[in-house]
Amino acid sequence: MPIDITMPRLSDTMEQGTIVKWHVAQGDAVESGDVLADVETDKATMEMQAYDDGTITSIAVPEGQPVEIGTVVAVMAEEGEDAETTPAPAAAPAPAEAPAPAEAPAPAEVPAPAEAPAPPATPHAEAPKTRAGHVRISPVARRLAEEHGVDITTLQGSGPMGRIVKRDVLSAVGATQETTASVPPSAAPGAPPTPAAPAPAAVVVQATPVARAAEKKPADLTVSSGFGLQSHSEPLSNMRQVIASRLVESKQTIPHYQVSMAFDMDPMVEMRTTLNDQLKSHGVKLTFNDLVLRCCALAMYTNPLMNASWGGDHIDYHGDVNVGVAVSLPPERGGGLVVATIRNADRKSLRAISEETHVLVDKARTKGLTVDEMSDATFTISNLGMYGVDNFTAIINPPNSAILALGAIQQKPVVRDGQVVVGHEMSVTLSNDHRVVDGATAAEYLVTLKDLIENPGMALV
Repeated sequence: MPIDITMPRLSDTMEQGTIVKWHVAQGDAVESGDVLADVETDKATMEMQAYDDGTITSIAVPEGQPVEIGTVVAVMAEEGEDAETTPAPAAAPAPAEAPAPAEAPAPAEVPAPAEAPAPPATPHAEAPKTRAGHVRISPVARRLAEEHGVDITTLQGSGPMGRIVKRDVLSAVGATQETTASVPPSAAPGAPPTPAAPAPAAVVVQATPVARAAEKKPADLTVSSGFGLQSHSEPLSNMRQVIASRLVESKQTIPHYQVSMAFDMDPMVEMRTTLNDQLKSHGVKLTFNDLVLRCCALAMYTNPLMNASWGGDHIDYHGDVNVGVAVSLPPERGGGLVVATIRNADRKSLRAISEETHVLVDKARTKGLTVDEMSDATFTISNLGMYGVDNFTAIINPPNSAILALGAIQQKPVVRDGQVVVGHEMSVTLSNDHRVVDGATAAEYLVTLKDLIENPGMALV
């Protein structure tokens, strides 16, 4: 029986999703766990995986089109099944050639195109084997590797359990689109593919994010400037729209105020250098963000109101100290920010915090975080100091009551014991929800944090 693949609910607030990129095409054999597509939700771009073995018989939703949760985006035939749904996609082009015939003769012509896709399915009959030697590889990835002459033993899989999936092969051959990998084989048979030549040409014209905008708004393109740039507009992604609406809601509904303080960073600079020298042989490198995060968590533990949320007619005090880390996403993943959550940060070692943060940041920028990995933060850290920003203010991430903006650690003339010397300083700005955190409470928290940062040995115990 054909299996409907529907748009899944990938976040608790998700109402619709957009297929950013398909990793499979009609006729591809897939196994449970293979990545079918990248789906953009209201929070991040995440992977949609197959939960059954079979062959993709049709793709119902093109890239870039938002659809509601539960909408059928593709159809798959079970392993060993001759899909009965194949005529449906084949019948779609037929009306374009013969719009008038809507009678019985039209269905009579449909079976002929329906049998045409059947032969391509034959080469994939043996594809479900997932091992070549000792290499785990999906059928789609193996077929592409054979077509492009890629040695699969040289690839590192990014799929479940280290399986080599389609994107790994495409990355190896420098391909960026499914069509660029599939056009050469179809063009080889002979004269019939010649009419298809205009289609690839149209695809190649816009191989940038502007292409998607052009499909939706053909009139949006090009007024060339004198410096080679092009004026254009680009539709907002679902995630960008949600980020925008939530930031506006945060500023409009939460009474923000800010408190700033400068910290002496000399002790932490010295301790980090010593620890990293000792941990180098273990492959561990602590960042200042790791150290400050740990200090923030300990300071939250001793200042419970900094770990609380506004509840309308009450204040919710949270038992767990979960610190969120703001992560900027690269343009190829739609840009924007997500918040990765380090749970129970007050009870974790610096080494554990460092390893977990590195894993989550890397995953956010490559594959995308799960809903669980972005949920339940009770306080947030935003670090622009790594870019050299001296100081800035950040917008609170609801339902948090505070967010700490970290500036750059700078060498400057400072007064130490009545003498002007060169020292390291960092300026931080704490944005607070005045309904929960009063000015005095915010000041007490920063005093506690300052003591921890300027005496960082306390963060080790």
